[in-house]
Amino acid sequence: MRPQIQPIPSGTRDVLPDEMRELRDITEAIRAVFEVDGYGEVSTPALEYEAVLARGGGAPPAYRVFDEHGEVLALRTDMTVPIARLVATRYQSADPPLRFCYFAHAYRGVRPHRGQMREFLQAGIELVGAPAPQGTAEALGVICHALDAVGLRDYRIGLGDASLYPTLLRSLAIAQDACEALMDALVRCDFVSLQAELGRLALDDADAELLLRVPQVRGGPEVLSDADGPVADAVAGLRGVYELLAPEVAARVIFDLGLIRKMGYYTGAVFDVYDPALGAPLGGGGRYDDLLGRFGRPLPAVGFALTIDRLHIALTGEERSHDEVTALSAGGHGEQGAAEL
Repeated sequence: MRPQIQPIPSGTRDVLPDEMRELRDITEAIRAVFEVDGYGEVSTPALEYEAVLARGGGAPPAYRVFDEHGEVLALRTDMTVPIARLVATRYQSADPPLRFCYFAHAYRGVRPHRGQMREFLQAGIELVGAPAPQGTAEALGVICHALDAVGLRDYRIGLGDASLYPTLLRSLAIAQDACEALMDALVRCDFVSLQAELGRLALDDADAELLLRVPQVRGGPEVLSDADGPVADAVAGLRGVYELLAPEVAARVIFDLGLIRKMGYYTGAVFDVYDPALGAPLGGGGRYDDLLGRFGRPLPAVGFALTIDRLHIALTGEERSHDEVTALSAGGHGEQGAAEL
């Protein structure tokens, strides 16, 4: 009799020994970088009080349970909010800056059959008490050190500012419900929907064109040179970060004025990590200068998280592409040599 296959929840997976060894190699290489750069590893409970997570303003929890006292607990959706709680409660009088790193699973709700993960392993840092632009530049340096250490070659970092587009909307007195629709389209990078939403508003042509054009501006540092009006402050902040980056880090940066992130706690510079071997960001982060104050210790902060499964896929894809190029190159030389003989 054939064994009955026991299902597991969609968005989760089993990891077998060969792949587990590869994932472990990745996390150990990243851990060594975090240690050298001065980040101490912490761990927090997978379950938090839902009220605590809600105070942080991150992604809404997808999985909830009740404890024996009737309190609502939720699986964490990221590590930034739990570490903000940890800093405010366990490091009330510690002198900043504080540097923490982590390797932990996070949990999100997913749409069925979209290939997204409910449970995923993240590696990241939180740099607390370091203002912009210095703290942001340090975080970008650490993320590059980590990706270089695991052997990723072709990655780029998209760098934007979470405050830029909301500032534009406020400057034009856009109604709150319309702002939410526009921001939702921008989070999805759906510029067709963005244009349609703008068409529903009573804007003159110049304002509508500005709101559609600015979030599509991407490129090198030259894209920062012509900013004026409400965009100028955010662009000046990005320029300040760029000027502090080491040359090898600056070479990885692509400015993206339409980049925003889903989490509601981001306040300034935000970034995503891309690799041509993967069709989705393999990590990202940014500044959250208001979050710690919600837990009682106002401090500026910045952090990032890398999704280890996606990083593994990107590394595998890069290696496959490299092998194909090597094979083609070897074939070409072989044919040339045969012809010469």
